[in-house]
Amino acid sequence: MPYRWWPATLAALVGITDAEVLQALNAERRRPLPGFALGIPALSIWARTDTGRPLIVVVKQEGQFSWGILGARDMTPDELAEYEKWEASAA
Repeated sequence: MPYRWWPATLAALVGITDAEVLQALNAERRRPLPGFALGIPALSIWARTDTGRPLIVVVKQEGQFSWGILGARDMTPDELAEYEKWEASAA
C-alpha cells in the first residue's frame, strides 16, 4: 500500500524517524482504528517498529490504494497497555 508523506508531517517528526513510521505502517501485526483527525476521517495504525517501539501513525485515505501520513507519535502508557492486551488476544 503506497503512503505519501505530507511535507509538514515529515518536518514535524520529533524523536521518531521516517523509517520507524514506515516500519509501523508495514508491520505484520497492526491494529487499525478508524477515527477523525482535524475533523476529517482518518485511520490510526497501532503497531510496533522492527525494534519493538510502539507507535501510533495516523493516515488519511487519498485514493483507492493510497494514503497520506498525517502524523506519528509514541503510545502513552495506557495506550500501550491496551495494545498489549490486543496483541495477546490476537495471537
